Amino acid sequence: MKPAQTIQLTPGKRVLFLTKDPELIRKQLRGELDLQMKDLRVEDLLDDINTDAMTPAWVCFSHKPEDIAEDAYAGLIVDGKRLFEHDALINGNFEVIVSGYRKGVGSSRETATQCEVWSGIRIAVAASFAPIHAGNNINQGLLMADHAMLRRLQAGEGIPIDEFCKGRDAITQLIIREGGLFPFAKAVARGDIQVPVPDTPKRPMTMGEKILARHVLVGGGGSGVGSGSKIDSPATSSQPPLPTPHTPIVKPGDAVVVEVDGGYTHEFTTAQVHYFLEQEYGPDYVIKNPQKFAVFEDHLIYADDVARMRPFMGKIQTLRDLQRAFQQHTGCRDFSAVDNISPGICHEVAREYIIDPGDFIQATDSHTCMGGVNNALAWGVGATEYANLVHSGFTQVEVSESIRFELVGNLRENVTAKDVMLYILLNYAKPQLTLDRIMEFTGPGLRSLSMDERATLANMATECAARTAIIEADEKTFAWIAAMRPDADIEALRARAVAPDPDAVYAGGVHTIDLSEIRPMVAHPGDPDRGIPSDPTNGAFVDEVSDVKIDIAYAGSCTAGKVDDFLFYHQVAKEAVDAGLKVADGVKFYIQFGSQAVETFARENGLLDTFKRAGAIVLNPGCGACIGCGPGVSEDSDQVTISAINRNYKGRSGPGKLWLASPLTVAASAFTGHVTAYTPGMFAKQLVEA
Repeated sequence: MKPAQTIQLTPGKRVLFLTKDPELIRKQLRGELDLQMKDLRVEDLLDDINTDAMTPAWVCFSHKPEDIAEDAYAGLIVDGKRLFEHDALINGNFEVIVSGYRKGVGSSRETATQCEVWSGIRIAVAASFAPIHAGNNINQGLLMADHAMLRRLQAGEGIPIDEFCKGRDAITQLIIREGGLFPFAKAVARGDIQVPVPDTPKRPMTMGEKILARHVLVGGGGSGVGSGSKIDSPATSSQPPLPTPHTPIVKPGDAVVVEVDGGYTHEFTTAQVHYFLEQEYGPDYVIKNPQKFAVFEDHLIYADDVARMRPFMGKIQTLRDLQRAFQQHTGCRDFSAVDNISPGICHEVAREYIIDPGDFIQATDSHTCMGGVNNALAWGVGATEYANLVHSGFTQVEVSESIRFELVGNLRENVTAKDVMLYILLNYAKPQLTLDRIMEFTGPGLRSLSMDERATLANMATECAARTAIIEADEKTFAWIAAMRPDADIEALRARAVAPDPDAVYAGGVHTIDLSEIRPMVAHPGDPDRGIPSDPTNGAFVDEVSDVKIDIAYAGSCTAGKVDDFLFYHQVAKEAVDAGLKVADGVKFYIQFGSQAVETFARENGLLDTFKRAGAIVLNPGCGACIGCGPGVSEDSDQVTISAINRNYKGRSGPGKLWLASPLTVAASAFTGHVTAYTPGMFAKQLVEA
């Protein structure tokens, strides 16, 4: 619905404050209490409310928004019990929901917005919003405001819609005024709205700015130099040509319509895309350039191995069936499971076989940013935005500011790129320096890292609440792509790569990180019951963590299921096995491949024999435990997991406490039975001492 020109609170409707005191939330839900912003501080409100808490994985097994809304905020668990019971938000008669900083961090799941909108929420209030979640709010017509605006609304003031558009780019303002992305797209198609084209004068650009500029569509629906279709391989694809003097120039804040080189969905999200396209454009809808887009079966493939997921297998099968229907209907590329085994996690497979330097990629998952390792620009979007872009072949974006990390030095022998990201999360993401910015990684230290380690840097940009990350290309980039795709035209790909201009402007600054000074780190699970979020920004040095006994060590995910990660796991496991050790008593050590290519490498190089002798449990490729839908999840709240995944949100990988760590730390901890940093030779030393 198109919003009014002046926004006011509706008489009789209520405002829900998500306070750090859970009892105050309960009283509001029961109708016993109504609060006023003038009586509260922002510090009294919950920060870092993640999308897993708003709609846990099992809620997303429903693909219709009206069904999802019935279990809004089902992941907010306090003392083992749901804070929001079934239909609690719907029945509360609320139209405004209020929280603190960084609302909507985590997964790109648009269901988090849908659970509010279909419960009657018109306005979301927060001190800041994670970028993907903010985009989903805009696309669904959910207005966003700050706490000062709420005070005015509660005082009876009407606020012009202009204020809800303030600070947004020109196209986003049009979407807000139209009431969402689909109404906006239809208004453009009717000719009711003219989309502005930026006329930014020549200026030095960052890597992200260069890729967006190259993909800008100019003229009456025609394309500029960013046009081109990705087919099955670089050798057969029609790539966007190199920049010319006519290539548009962009700057942060510019609103641009850009062509998309490719994208993908998985069985967690495809059903909604299919459903939305049918709802908006009828059962005979078509998508543009289906050979540029793909579907993956990787997230829920092993859900039936988790007892708490088995009651939902009917819904999960519906999601699988709808994905197959979408693939057959559209003719997009198919990465479905074969004999119930996934080809791998979409982000890992996409970087192996789909994403090229200079590409602009969009997919329905927040870790789409992992594609930035190939010197591409890639980020996650919600189902609405993805449905719109596959239908049209293009999308609209605001050019984000950038922040640059200049890496120098070399990592210590017991430190990995995961430790670097935990360091960045603590020191740069927590104070919001990375918020909604493109993270660029450059420098001599970068060149010392392998492509798999660089992929970890790109992957975890979303945990930083960044827009995305992009890694500067070098000869390692092209050699790795050539090894994965022997038919690739490497010279053409080298010509498409981007590097920052010497005088490029970084609103987030240029920060030098000496890799040699990074120490093994973890992110602790916090204490959400008492207002301390379980969050990847909870960084701590391993050597400063007191003895923490573990029950599960999980080694896998898109973040840590790559070839180099398996070499890390094997390095530790072999030292332990050679010292006569096995996985510690009472600990289960799960190791899961990120893709079939990784599994092939591990088998051909003898890694699996070592893991078997160590007593580890090796799993087929896929996501699984990272989203609570596969072996490796905790089973009760008393269990403690140390994991190489990217997020430690409460409930994401089971009800227990989850510590994030590097592949080396996870593997070492599996053999000691407690959180332990790896030191080369540590197990031989233990044997001698014994």
